[in-house]
Amino acid sequence: MTMRFGIPRQSPTMTFFVDGKAMTAFQGDTVAGALFAAGIRAWRRARSGEERGLLCGIGICFDCLVTVDGQSDQRACQTLVEPGMLVETNLISIPVNGTGKDSPPC
Repeated sequence: MTMRFGIPRQSPTMTFFVDGKAMTAFQGDTVAGALFAAGIRAWRRARSGEERGLLCGIGICFDCLVTVDGQSDQRACQTLVEPGMLVETNLISIPVNGTGKDSPPC
Protein backbone atom coordinates (compact mmCIF):
# COMPACT_ATOMS: atom_id res chain seq x y z
CA MET A 1 0.00 0.00 0.00
CA THR A 2 1.26 3.47 -0.89
CA MET A 3 0.34 6.78 0.73
CA ARG A 4 -0.57 9.90 -1.23
CA PHE A 5 -1.50 13.10 0.63
CA GLY A 6 -1.69 10.95 3.78
CA ILE A 7 -4.33 8.67 2.25
CA PRO A 8 -3.56 4.99 1.60
CA ARG A 9 -3.72 4.06 -2.11
CA GLN A 10 -3.95 0.51 -3.36
CA SER A 11 -4.19 1.35 -7.08
CA PRO A 12 -1.40 0.05 -9.31
CA THR A 13 1.30 2.54 -10.22
CA MET A 14 2.76 3.28 -13.63
CA THR A 15 5.71 5.18 -15.04
CA PHE A 16 5.37 8.11 -17.42
CA PHE A 17 7.87 10.72 -18.54
CA VAL A 18 7.84 14.50 -18.10
CA ASP A 19 10.48 16.35 -20.10
CA GLY A 20 12.43 13.09 -20.23
CA LYS A 21 12.30 12.46 -16.47
CA ALA A 22 10.58 9.26 -15.26
CA MET A 23 7.68 9.89 -12.88
CA THR A 24 5.24 7.62 -11.10
CA ALA A 25 1.46 7.93 -11.13
CA PHE A 26 -1.40 5.86 -9.81
CA GLN A 27 -3.88 4.29 -12.19
CA GLY A 28 -6.66 6.85 -12.67
CA ASP A 29 -4.46 9.90 -12.01
CA THR A 30 -4.62 12.84 -14.37
CA VAL A 31 -1.34 14.33 -15.58
CA ALA A 32 -2.01 17.41 -13.44
CA GLY A 33 -2.80 15.28 -10.38
CA ALA A 34 0.40 13.27 -10.77
CA LEU A 35 2.51 16.39 -11.26
CA PHE A 36 0.90 18.14 -8.29
CA ALA A 37 1.42 15.06 -6.09
CA ALA A 38 5.10 15.07 -7.10
CA GLY A 39 5.42 18.67 -5.88
CA ILE A 40 5.45 20.24 -9.35
CA ARG A 41 3.25 23.34 -9.39
CA ALA A 42 4.04 24.88 -12.81
CA TRP A 43 4.51 23.29 -16.22
CA ARG A 44 4.04 26.06 -18.75
CA ARG A 45 4.68 29.76 -19.17
CA ALA A 46 2.21 32.38 -20.30
CA ARG A 47 3.26 34.79 -23.06
CA SER A 48 4.18 37.22 -20.30
CA GLY A 49 6.66 34.68 -18.89
CA GLU A 50 4.62 33.90 -15.78
CA GLU A 51 4.48 30.26 -14.72
CA ARG A 52 1.19 28.42 -15.05
CA GLY A 53 -0.04 25.06 -13.80
CA LEU A 54 -3.16 23.73 -12.15
CA LEU A 55 -5.79 26.42 -11.61
CA CYS A 56 -9.39 25.25 -11.98
CA GLY A 57 -8.75 21.51 -12.26
CA ILE A 58 -11.92 20.95 -14.31
CA GLY A 59 -10.84 21.89 -17.84
CA ILE A 60 -12.33 25.38 -18.01
CA CYS A 61 -9.30 27.70 -17.75
CA PHE A 62 -6.67 26.07 -20.05
CA ASP A 63 -3.83 27.11 -17.71
CA CYS A 64 -2.53 23.53 -17.48
CA LEU A 65 -1.71 22.89 -21.15
CA VAL A 66 1.04 20.39 -21.99
CA THR A 67 2.11 18.31 -24.97
CA VAL A 68 1.16 14.64 -24.59
CA ASP A 69 2.68 12.02 -26.89
CA GLY A 70 3.34 14.73 -29.50
CA GLN A 71 -0.14 16.33 -29.33
CA SER A 72 0.16 19.93 -28.17
CA ASP A 73 -2.32 21.91 -26.09
CA GLN A 74 -3.67 19.02 -24.03
CA ARG A 75 -5.29 19.91 -20.70
CA ALA A 76 -3.27 18.16 -17.98
CA CYS A 77 -6.27 18.23 -15.64
CA GLN A 78 -8.38 16.25 -18.12
CA THR A 79 -5.75 13.79 -19.44
CA LEU A 80 -5.37 10.46 -17.67
CA VAL A 81 -1.82 9.17 -17.29
CA GLU A 82 -1.03 6.13 -19.42
CA PRO A 83 2.00 3.87 -18.94
CA GLY A 84 4.98 5.20 -20.91
CA MET A 85 3.21 8.47 -21.78
CA LEU A 86 5.52 11.29 -22.89
CA VAL A 87 4.57 14.68 -21.47
CA GLU A 88 6.40 17.86 -22.47
CA THR A 89 6.15 21.17 -20.66
CA ASN A 90 7.05 24.53 -22.16
CA LEU A 91 8.87 25.98 -19.16
CA ILE A 92 12.21 26.21 -20.95
CA SER A 93 11.40 26.80 -24.62
CA ILE A 94 9.10 29.84 -24.45
CA PRO A 95 10.75 33.28 -24.70
CA VAL A 96 10.34 35.50 -21.65
CA ASN A 97 8.87 38.98 -22.16
CA GLY A 98 9.52 38.89 -25.90
CA THR A 99 13.31 38.93 -25.47
CA GLY A 100 13.86 35.88 -27.67
CA LYS A 101 15.92 34.29 -24.91
CA ASP A 102 14.92 30.92 -23.48
CA SER A 103 13.26 30.90 -20.11
CA PRO A 104 15.42 29.82 -17.19
CA PRO A 105 14.70 26.34 -15.79
CA CYS A 106 12.38 26.34 -12.80
